[in-house]
Amino acid sequence: MKKLFVLLALLGTTLMAAEKTVYDFTLNSIEGQSTPLASFKGKVVLLVNVASRCGFTPQYAGLEALYEKYKDRGFVIVGIPANNFGAQEPGTNQEIKTFCTSKYHVTFPMMAKVSVKGEDITPLYAFLTDKAANPKTGGEIGWNFTKFLIGPDGKVVARFDSEVEPDSKDLNSAIEGALARLK
Repeated sequence: MKKLFVLLALLGTTLMAAEKTVYDFTLNSIEGQSTPLASFKGKVVLLVNVASRCGFTPQYAGLEALYEKYKDRGFVIVGIPANNFGAQEPGTNQEIKTFCTSKYHVTFPMMAKVSVKGEDITPLYAFLTDKAANPKTGGEIGWNFTKFLIGPDGKVVARFDSEVEPDSKDLNSAIEGALARLK
């Protein structure tokens, strides 16, 4: 009987993990306000771990253009600074915000700096990279500007590596497909 209870408890935990979405997480905005990701419920969201001193940093311009292109249709980009790769995001949140707005005119939401891998990984990225919770898109983050496309239901739709530019056909097609689910 005890084994049955343990098995049921494990099954329940697995089912609960499978039902989890990005809406179950909260990050701090770059200004320090608590930002439940549930505030984006019903939108298509692109989560991007960003860095200011990376070879991919010019993608900020493309991300802003992508945001401008789709924002009126229910799309939002959330920039999440991380200093996990080559110490390419060493600044404070204020320095990051100033850099993004002055150099790339970023208007999409930016969050406070977090860790996207390792022992101090933020819970959101522990979930996003969990292969049990997200078998098709899970796996450790390889570098800055990895992109997770989230559907209006809060579930991961697709993952795009750093090399995928914001204006790529594959990324735009995936966004269009997710936006079609809003209708």
